[in-house]
Amino acid sequence: MEIGVCVSKPSFTPQRRRPRGFAGRLAKEKEAKQLLAAKDRLIVALDVDTAQEAEMLVAQLQEHVGVFKVGMQLFNSEGPEVLKRLHSLGTRIFLDLKLHDIPNTVGQASAVLTGHGVYMFNVHTAGGKEMMEAAVRASVETASSLNLPRPLVIGVTVLTSINEEILRNEMGIDRTVEEQVVKWAKLAKESGLNGVVASPREIRVIRETCGNDFVIVTPGVRPAWSAKNDQKRVMTPKEAVEAGASYLVVGRPITAANDPVEAAKRIVAEMEEGLKC
Repeated sequence: MEIGVCVSKPSFTPQRRRPRGFAGRLAKEKEAKQLLAAKDRLIVALDVDTAQEAEMLVAQLQEHVGVFKVGMQLFNSEGPEVLKRLHSLGTRIFLDLKLHDIPNTVGQASAVLTGHGVYMFNVHTAGGKEMMEAAVRASVETASSLNLPRPLVIGVTVLTSINEEILRNEMGIDRTVEEQVVKWAKLAKESGLNGVVASPREIRVIRETCGNDFVIVTPGVRPAWSAKNDQKRVMTPKEAVEAGASYLVVGRPITAANDPVEAAKRIVAEMEEGLKC
């Protein structure tokens, strides 16, 4: 089935008088959702082994998505050089290394990652407030000294492969997944992070707790026509954007598709539908 090209929304919404109370809050949430076009919200995970494979995917998809995620697999295979190669293609990079160590080490690593000119990188919220503050401080100082845009620093909460049984029985955390996500999201905001990584199921409660300006990066997104794979807490792209996700991370449904471009277009179309709600 052929999908038409989605029309991006304007980069800003003209100010207008908002209704008060609950209706006013809903209007504000809808306006905030629509500030960023659907295409720019889509992050494609480059879960491949080589820079050549990554470059091929970027060349195919960069007109249809906003950001590309470089994770441990590709970064550990190719090293920082892969970032230079992908940046040379004119793309934005989310460096997904999930830093988690003592504050001094994470601060130093954050300075290095900022120096690479990435658009976004992440740290584990489980590392604590001091560690997250060190990451933010180092990133701000490095960006300023090198005259670079400051990257978004995002906190990882509960991984989307973790369900309540694993959380309680294997990790010894006597809270629901939602309670733990909210606890870490609040701590991330208090520490100065720009937002968090969280599954679609926790978007609404994070919005209520942390506000509309808080960035929510959402993996665990699977179109209805795609397999769930190892993700446990999932939603469709339309549902996730409708709930208030800032960015969606999608890997295999696009990169393993017979036609990655068509798959990306279909997902963007679903996201556009979510933005209308």
